[in-house]
Amino acid sequence: MGYSYKKLQGPENVQLQDLQHLPLSSATEAVREELPSSQNFFNRNPKTTSWAIKMLIASLVLLSALSLTRAIVLEKRQAASTASSSTTTVPQVFQTTPELFTGPTETGRAPFLAEINPAPFGAASFVANHPLETAIPIVGNTQNASIFQLMGNLSPYFPNPSGFGVNEYPLPAGANITQLHTLHRHGSRYPTSNSSVQKFGATLTALAANHTANFTGELAFLNSFSYGLGYEILVPVGQQELFDSGVLHYYDYGHLYNTSTKIIARTTTQDRILKSAEYFMAGFFGLSWTNNATLEVIIEGNYINPDNVTLAGYDNCNNSNLAVNDGGANATAIWEAAYLKNATARFNALSGKFFNWTTADAYNAQTLCPYETVAFGYSSFCDLFTYQEWLDFEYSIDLSFAGDNYFQSPTGRAVGIGYVEEFLARVNNHTLDTATAQANITLDDNTITFPLNQTLYFDFSHDTNLAAVLTAFGFIQFAQFLPTTGPPANQQLIVSHLQPFGARIDIEIIKAPQPVAANRTTPANAYTSGSPTSYVHFLVNQRTLPLGPSFPSCGNRTDGWCELSTFLNIQAGSLAASEYDYACNGNYPAVPYGSLTNGVPQATAT
Repeated sequence: MGYSYKKLQGPENVQLQDLQHLPLSSATEAVREELPSSQNFFNRNPKTTSWAIKMLIASLVLLSALSLTRAIVLEKRQAASTASSSTTTVPQVFQTTPELFTGPTETGRAPFLAEINPAPFGAASFVANHPLETAIPIVGNTQNASIFQLMGNLSPYFPNPSGFGVNEYPLPAGANITQLHTLHRHGSRYPTSNSSVQKFGATLTALAANHTANFTGELAFLNSFSYGLGYEILVPVGQQELFDSGVLHYYDYGHLYNTSTKIIARTTTQDRILKSAEYFMAGFFGLSWTNNATLEVIIEGNYINPDNVTLAGYDNCNNSNLAVNDGGANATAIWEAAYLKNATARFNALSGKFFNWTTADAYNAQTLCPYETVAFGYSSFCDLFTYQEWLDFEYSIDLSFAGDNYFQSPTGRAVGIGYVEEFLARVNNHTLDTATAQANITLDDNTITFPLNQTLYFDFSHDTNLAAVLTAFGFIQFAQFLPTTGPPANQQLIVSHLQPFGARIDIEIIKAPQPVAANRTTPANAYTSGSPTSYVHFLVNQRTLPLGPSFPSCGNRTDGWCELSTFLNIQAGSLAASEYDYACNGNYPAVPYGSLTNGVPQATAT
């Protein structure tokens, strides 16, 4: 897909003519010529007063005509200016209004939390909603933990609570962050259209509408249930998550912005991705953010001529959407059948003869909890499940991501490799001029749409894409096998810690005046002798993701950094390691979950 690019500018200024020189009718001109000068007008003989009054009336008529003429001209000029503005075009890749290729955008029922909130749930103390009602009593929750941090990729945003095995260290004196590369997931949203949870909600709604439901006990609310969720777009708290992230990133990195420049930030045409970018920019720059940044909007979706888009790498990786990549879904189904057996029996005991629960139904009911909570502020589905069942729900999503997006997927590396190649191109200061995985060469070989001189790079994407990018980089600490019988000891891949709503990967490029000590513990021992050295520092959801455990040549550093030159040497082989063409388009068999360990197809995996 090709574009013709030009410098963006507003509508041309339309200069109004000096209205006193506009041609008037000959009759009006004749009246003007007959008017006496003001100097002689009141010196006339009193006998001529009647004539003077007539001339005064004539002058008022003339002034009225001039005013009407001026108004007509102004109206025409304004109409012309409006027409000029409406026909002024920008390249499609920079167009945010009207939106194109948005995907489903149906909104849901408006929340009414003040009326439906059952808090304080009989407790002695009241905890105000903020803005969601999350202080829900859950059976078995003896530690007062939040189930909303056990919902995998459906968890509302929270910073990683436990980190990735290293402590956080301040920047040593004299070192400077010179670039930030942020890959950001969208905020909390409605479910996907035609998803199983939407169909389940429709089934429950029909039962209630037909008055055939006979639910009792804790399921009695289903007798009047009405599904009210929309499709796919951001909910209000999702908007807030991205705005808050913009504010946070401004506090953390605002000094990197060069106020004399206007940066390019990238997003896709899907409504929730585009809106996430806009809310983030408003948080970072303020409501007049369009003075500071231009959004590059890349087509996403199965359209006639879809763009290559690294921010949704699965669009250009056929096998990632086929049965050969169903390992995670298969593993999750096994785990669901085991951990939801008791819940399914409980629900059937409360449902009479008109509805027979399956474990799939129970799982959809559990999934409605996070979706309804972020949409309405509270969900009656949340306390239907025990705390252990919420721990198990998290693990079901961990299994899904492990088998479909991380190292136990045949396309895990391939889906994320396009973004990795773009990151490497930016850091190495060159465009991409040859077809490289999902990279859009029309855009990536043009410094207007793929600038190389920015200190801030913001890209907006999806949860599965962030997972695939970590896989494509080669963070093998997330390659640990997750059995379908339950979580392993020291589990590393916890999706709520990695890809909650509003997740972000921040990659800092740091320049230090000397080598930074690998085992620094205090400012006094921060440096060793040597030349200026650059480093790369990964953070996921505000915690350092150490490079040493996945890339031994980076060393076992206490701060988790890696020398930039070392990291770039490692990543020089990442494209080949992804086996992009074969993984995405090759003809290979599906293999049982657990057969893959390196994010590439088994047939050629090494």
